[in-house]
Amino acid sequence: MEAAMPVTRVLFICVHNSARSQMAEAFLRKHGGAAFQAESAGLEPGSINPLAIQVMREVGIDISGATARSVFDLYRQGRMFDHVVTVCAEGETQCPLFPGAVRRHHWPFDDPAALVGDEEQRMKAARTIRDAIEARVKQFVASLRDTPNA
Repeated sequence: MEAAMPVTRVLFICVHNSARSQMAEAFLRKHGGAAFQAESAGLEPGSINPLAIQVMREVGIDISGATARSVFDLYRQGRMFDHVVTVCAEGETQCPLFPGAVRRHHWPFDDPAALVGDEEQRMKAARTIRDAIEARVKQFVASLRDTPNA
C-alpha cells in the first residue's frame, strides 16, 4: 500500500484579499490539485474586486463567492502553512510571521484596484495581472513537484 503524499499548505496574502491573493489561491487550486491546500487572506480584508471576478471568469474560474479573510485571524487561530506568499509590496513588510512556516515568498503584482483608464484599459491591465499570477503559480507548482520536501 502506497503512503499518501503530504499536502502542501499555502497561504497567499495581500492587503485587502480582494484580487491578487484570491486569484493566486484559485490558480493553485486549479494547477496544484490535491497535492496543495490553498488559502488566502489580507491585512485589511475588503470586498472581492469586480475586475478580478470578471477576468477570472474569462478563464473559467468563478471567485464571485469568495470572501476576504483576515491574515491576523488565521495567525491567532494558530494556523500552520508550509509556504506563505505575499503578492503585494505591503504584504512583505506588514505580514505576521507564521509559526512553522517553512518558506516565505514574495511575488509583487500590480494592484487591480489601482488601475486607471476606461473599462477596456482596466480590463486589459487586469488580464495582464491575472496571467502573470497564473504563470507564477504554475512555476511554483512545477518547482515543488521537481523538488520533494521543498
